[in-house]
Amino acid sequence: MPDDRVDPAKLRHHGDVDVRPGLLDFAVNVRGAAPPAWLRERLAARLADLGRYPSAAEAAAARAAVAARHGRSEAEVLLLAGAAEGFAQLPRLAPRAAAVVHPSFTEPELALREADIPVARVILEPPYELAGALVPEAADLVVLGNPTNPTSVQHPAAAIRALRRPGRTIVVDEAFADAVLGEPQSLAAHPLPDVLVLRSLTKTWALAGLRCGYWLGPPDLLGRLAHGRAHWPLGTLPLTAIAATASPEAVAMAAAFAEDIAAERDSMVARLRAIGVQVHTPAAGPFLLLRVPDGELLRKRLAEQGIAVRRGDTFPGLGPNHLRVAVRDAAAVDRLISGIETVGI
Repeated sequence: MPDDRVDPAKLRHHGDVDVRPGLLDFAVNVRGAAPPAWLRERLAARLADLGRYPSAAEAAAARAAVAARHGRSEAEVLLLAGAAEGFAQLPRLAPRAAAVVHPSFTEPELALREADIPVARVILEPPYELAGALVPEAADLVVLGNPTNPTSVQHPAAAIRALRRPGRTIVVDEAFADAVLGEPQSLAAHPLPDVLVLRSLTKTWALAGLRCGYWLGPPDLLGRLAHGRAHWPLGTLPLTAIAATASPEAVAMAAAFAEDIAAERDSMVARLRAIGVQVHTPAAGPFLLLRVPDGELLRKRLAEQGIAVRRGDTFPGLGPNHLRVAVRDAAAVDRLISGIETVGI
């Protein structure tokens, strides 16, 4: 039975909807307007190959690169046309009852509800910690993010493991894990028979328009997720991007990005607090959750000044006075601070 309290439009809302052309973008958590030059060159070199179908060998090479990057076997990797495809596959696990830990990214809940799978929302109150979360014992599928969008909370790996039960599958959305220096709480390199880890290449590598990601998990669960999938699910360019960004050199570059993000985030927190904005910390991701007296008005006034921020009320557990802002460099933050001061809070 559908839940009349659930608004599908809010579950479908994503930050890109909050960004009009020409606005300074704090609403979308993609780092940069385009991939790094070396990655663009790697992709451009494959344009002449688009007249042929991507080969099984190319897919195997990309899968092997991901497996090596995380210390997994190739059988534990399922390549995806973006993390969104992975969420859309969740109903193939055929759970009897799912639980989604919120506030968090809403796409998994939407996919499950559209498949008529019962979903329980597990709402975490500030400071949004997983310890003590009231996950229904009957839930045989539990979905959560780490670090979590939009709270930027990083849950301890031990707290995630504590959710395991016989007959239950845990899904961890690690779309932003490579933006955390050292990935200390990631389960990507720690195989468990009942845990699936989802990774995205969209954010760190500015590949939102190419759709690249992958599952890590036990082969039996990956087989169920992939059942009924179309032939050639990924094209030549996504396969090229996945293999390239899994290389040791790219992983080292992502670690350097994570170091920059941490410094920019600390500076941004201090500057926002200095003008009276409430910022949730500790924060681990490349974004921050804000709370202001009139979030809807502030968001609209900032847009009038050419600045886009992400509304927070579409995330279960948050309200209209919550906003999410991407971590940006000092020059961009100058404009955000100026905009907030102009509007007033």
